[in-house]
Amino acid sequence: MSFTIPVLLVGMLLPQAPSSAVDSAAVVTQDKKPDDSQEKKPPTPPHTGVHALLDGFKEDVRHLPSKPNLYLALLGGGLAAGVHPVDQTFNLRLRSQSDLVNDIFAPGKYFGDTPEQMALSIGTYAFGRIFDKPKVSHLGMDLLRAQMVTELLVEPIKFATHRERPDGSNHQSFPSGHAAITFAAATVIERHLGWKNSVLAYAIASYVAASRLHDNRHYLSDVVFGAAVGSIAGRTVVEHGREMWTFSPTPVPGGVAIMVIRTPQ
Repeated sequence: MSFTIPVLLVGMLLPQAPSSAVDSAAVVTQDKKPDDSQEKKPPTPPHTGVHALLDGFKEDVRHLPSKPNLYLALLGGGLAAGVHPVDQTFNLRLRSQSDLVNDIFAPGKYFGDTPEQMALSIGTYAFGRIFDKPKVSHLGMDLLRAQMVTELLVEPIKFATHRERPDGSNHQSFPSGHAAITFAAATVIERHLGWKNSVLAYAIASYVAASRLHDNRHYLSDVVFGAAVGSIAGRTVVEHGREMWTFSPTPVPGGVAIMVIRTPQ
């Protein structure tokens, strides 16, 4: 959508004839929509060093309070409330499966553990930095930031709700940190690589969430809300960003106007 805003003359215009006097100029602004093929790929920042990572994390925290995140939290809370009545019976049904199913779910607690997820993210980030692959280091940086935001959200909720785990081991059941951190990673991967390339990441996140139920470490409502928290963290990291503005002179009848193009990131 384009529109013209009359402004006071702030620079020298180039009139078509020496005798013509130009008293005002026009600034034309356009919203330039990103290419559909790039819509799900955030632009690679010029810097992906540690300083950029920390600055990005500060921006993530600042952008957490937003309407989309509120809607996701309400959706996650509503779904968690909806499945809450089956919390006490769902795990029992899942655990009563065959030994083969039990063996399949066994590695889930490791795939979704924070140290393992952080190690994979640091490895991705380091690989991109060492071998000068900005897109890879950008992905690793966003994964790290998403996990930092996830922990920032999950831990206070755990201590505030003080919900006992189904196995009675402690009172940090709600929400599931394993589900949150894996869904945060899947959300970042989807934003960088697209849906087709993120199917595996979401499948692993779902598998990790199911394994927490099978291991009787969480209730169904814990993992449902954990997935919502992770989606909020991942989305916050990859969706916000400063708009990019470019200024370009363009000829108009009677002189030159300045075209301002806004490209949302």
